[in-house]
Amino acid sequence: MQTSQAVNLIHQALQPRLALLNEEHTSALRLFNGFYEGLPEFSADLFGHTLVFSNFADQYEDLTPLIKAASDYYCSSLPWLKAVLLKTRRANDPADRKGRLLFGSTPDDRIYEEGVWYALDLRMNQDASFYLDTRLLRLWLARNTAGQSVLNTFAYTGSLGIAALAGGAVSVLQTDINPRFLELAKRSAALNPAFSGHQILRSGDFFRITGVLRQKNTRFDTVILDAPFFSQTHAGQVDLLNQSTRLINKIRPLVAQNGRLIAINNALFLSGEDYLSGLKDLCADGYMEIECFIPIPQDFIGYTQGCSPHLPADPAPFNHSTKIAILRLSRKL
Repeated sequence: MQTSQAVNLIHQALQPRLALLNEEHTSALRLFNGFYEGLPEFSADLFGHTLVFSNFADQYEDLTPLIKAASDYYCSSLPWLKAVLLKTRRANDPADRKGRLLFGSTPDDRIYEEGVWYALDLRMNQDASFYLDTRLLRLWLARNTAGQSVLNTFAYTGSLGIAALAGGAVSVLQTDINPRFLELAKRSAALNPAFSGHQILRSGDFFRITGVLRQKNTRFDTVILDAPFFSQTHAGQVDLLNQSTRLINKIRPLVAQNGRLIAINNALFLSGEDYLSGLKDLCADGYMEIECFIPIPQDFIGYTQGCSPHLPADPAPFNHSTKIAILRLSRKL
């Protein structure tokens, strides 16, 4: 595809997203999803005044003209941009995978969403330390956790737990194996002093931490299960493609009577129907029911369908391979 054609696709994709930008330029959203909008090896995400490009190409040098043209286009169309960061996913140098500045000097270190500040470290990882696809789940948590106790497992940088605190949760336990990730959760809470004292951070292995909580008969009104696609430690294995229901059963005893379990599965090769079938099997005993699904925001998926991507598995009835289900649980008395 010629560079001029590619820029035209980027321009078309930007127009319906302009209404989502706030006047203070503190919002975060996806401006271009190449997989759905015509350039499968490229995406552009906005975090405040900082634009983050992701180059997914195996021959990543081939995208250099496109990336230069995209940077010029966005800086012209959004003149308030202060930085453009490029993450080259297939690069040999870890610094290139985490992000090199193409423009500006200091990436944003926070964004503002639905009345809440979230801390960022855009070069901490290959991703941007803040997941744009779960924005509607953060909104749901802020509206449905008042007065509750919340457990956020595989919390990463803790944005889901912070959203629950913003919604009035009385306590949120955030757990992740990497203490460096949880430092961002600590920073986010500090940006919102009204509820910073209600957050508990615990670094450690998921299987060990949840095992101790089960032994103590600890219960939470809402439990969030947002595991990575695959991981393995000495204590256990996570495999969202083949063992997603097993992981739900592992954490199910921690949910209080009439509490909720938020189950998130981002396995690209697991179809929505197969995931739903597994959830229905779990509900067969009558002590669990599917309350609702949380969709992925349209800006993350894309408005202009520049291509019809061949997905490894059909996510329907979910609208994206990130499949989010809210489960309501009761306990045997």
